[in-house]
Amino acid sequence: MSYINEKIFKYQGLLNDSDATKRLENLKVVLKKENEKINKKQMDYYINNHIHTKYSFSYYSPSMSIWMAYLYNLKIAGIVDHDTVSGAAEFIQAGKIAGISTTKGVECRADFSKTLLKGKFINDPDQRSIAYVVLHGIPDSQIDIVNSFFDKYRNERNKRNLAMVQKLNNILEPLSISLDFNQDVLPLSYSKNGGAVTERHILFALAKKIMEKFLSGSEIIEFIQSKLKIKISKRNLEYLSVRNNYFYQYDILNVLKSSFVEKFYIDADAECPDVRDVIALADKTSSIPSYAYLGDVTESVTGDKKTQKFEDSFLELLIDVIKKLGFRAVTYIPTRNSKAQLERIQRMCEKYDFFQISGEDINSPRQPFICETMKRPEFGHLIDAAWALIGHEKMTQEVLDKGLFSAKTIKEYPDLGERIKVFKKIGEDSFKE
Repeated sequence: MSYINEKIFKYQGLLNDSDATKRLENLKVVLKKENEKINKKQMDYYINNHIHTKYSFSYYSPSMSIWMAYLYNLKIAGIVDHDTVSGAAEFIQAGKIAGISTTKGVECRADFSKTLLKGKFINDPDQRSIAYVVLHGIPDSQIDIVNSFFDKYRNERNKRNLAMVQKLNNILEPLSISLDFNQDVLPLSYSKNGGAVTERHILFALAKKIMEKFLSGSEIIEFIQSKLKIKISKRNLEYLSVRNNYFYQYDILNVLKSSFVEKFYIDADAECPDVRDVIALADKTSSIPSYAYLGDVTESVTGDKKTQKFEDSFLELLIDVIKKLGFRAVTYIPTRNSKAQLERIQRMCEKYDFFQISGEDINSPRQPFICETMKRPEFGHLIDAAWALIGHEKMTQEVLDKGLFSAKTIKEYPDLGERIKVFKKIGEDSFKE
């Protein structure tokens, strides 16, 4: 077992406790116990602004996410859950306990059907005219306002989740497997505490049912390939062959996520806010509206996406549309894209004066919290951006119009590059406090 996995399993019970207060107290205990044993080798590129927690879907609670960030020597860790900011307060407090700077965001699927992108697969593999977007840098004082905005969308999503489980059961009935939304799916989530329920929760519940029905890896592989008609990649075949591996349920989930969702997926409608409403929320709360670039997928880094074309064939149109809508930033993941894709999106961001943000999309225990690609010189601006995000949240704690993209700040520092340098220094100075 790897060193990191050993620490995960040793403390997962304490740090994934059902009570947030206990999780934070347990984090103090764990850090005190382990501090001298952990070799701290923080590097400038040890940052991650896109960590999902159990408040959307993840192996980790906010406190355990910070524990992982601590194990990986991160300087900056950012929480970005789907349709909720309910885990942000715990994440912030956990970061203070561990001495890690934190950023806060929320990711949602927005409706682009009233734009020129209508009818396109933008960056959502399941549905046309819908795109994942992120509000980064949410000020502390605006957490409740942002969360209230998403309340109704989480409720609407659960109506569709229930309908999808019913549709899935029609597929599974001949296979003698069924799911109960209230008994099998909801308990896997933090919905009682303001968390969101996603397709991953449904698939995770199905993965558990499959594990209960079949005892060996070969039986599970046969069931997935022959009965569910899913092609399994070579890497995932290796994972599923070892039935007693610690992340087995997550490995089944990744296989199901790659090409099974479409069989029971129901188009999202009422749960997806119009993109203009999301931009308005960002402006109201001094958050930074960011488009999440995916790019055409060949081989999925996380093993949960099939080969599929997204924005690359209409990237110029996309960038023009989001600029006119009022987006301020583009966020992307260096490990997910090819060199050519990354160079192109960077050129487009520079041309349209977009703030560039990066982070590893953490929702599986097999994913490392750091991106080694970030140490390359061409990604140095993403490190600066992470510190500028810290500076932005610092400045907006007391006065909202002191943010990175406020009219007052832009008037004082019209050049984005200069603004990033100013806010980077504020962020770095806050880290030293």
